[in-house]
Amino acid sequence: MKLAQLLFSQGFGTRRECAALILDGQVEIAQQVVDDPQADIDIAGLQFRVQGQPWAYHEKALLMLHKPAGYECSLKPSAWPGVHTLLPMPLRRRGVQPVGRLDQDTTGLLLLTDDGTLLHKLTSPKHHVPKVYEVHAKHAVTPAQIDALLEGVVLDDDPQPVRADGAMLHPDGTLRLTLIQGKYHQVKRMLAAVGNRCERLHRSAFGALTLPPDLAPGQWQWLRGASDVFGTPPQPQVASQANFAQRS
Repeated sequence: MKLAQLLFSQGFGTRRECAALILDGQVEIAQQVVDDPQADIDIAGLQFRVQGQPWAYHEKALLMLHKPAGYECSLKPSAWPGVHTLLPMPLRRRGVQPVGRLDQDTTGLLLLTDDGTLLHKLTSPKHHVPKVYEVHAKHAVTPAQIDALLEGVVLDDDPQPVRADGAMLHPDGTLRLTLIQGKYHQVKRMLAAVGNRCERLHRSAFGALTLPPDLAPGQWQWLRGASDVFGTPPQPQVASQANFAQRS
């Protein structure tokens, strides 16, 4: 691929801006400055630098972000800054979009991509991609509430019950919910439907991915591709009323 086209595809500006970066000696490959915009570059496993910053070539971008509270998952945020402001400008120029949405006060694992086909696949209910949430409830979660979440509750905008694919209570009282659907405010509304209230919400897993403990809020990292998400996911852990009593 021509170097100017390569930079353009990775979000480093307009074609004219990319050519100017190259001509100005701002691009390095294999620790050597390349100042010819028309230089042919082998993109396989390519590592390069632009203005001293290291980059890797990705035909399609797929990222994992540790979303902090106080950010909206919208390209046109209204009351809070958008999560895209946490990313470097080249990724923002590429048009990466959140895969689904987390409320502004919800933290945790958020995927972003500029691959429209993958975005659709990850958000389509028919692909049954599980998401795991850690829920801090206002009141102590009861065995009856866990059973109701597993059996299904009716939300106010849909007569069809929605259910948790898994539910487990941690010793500290945090409720772990595994969901496959992706309805608006689903966790909070499900908790309300069983007579409780969600006080804090954190997504710890998406498909086969879990949020790395060393990825701090606001930080992001590259993923290799769809295989990272569609690997063999962990089996949901279900807590029934019987084994709930054993943990208490």
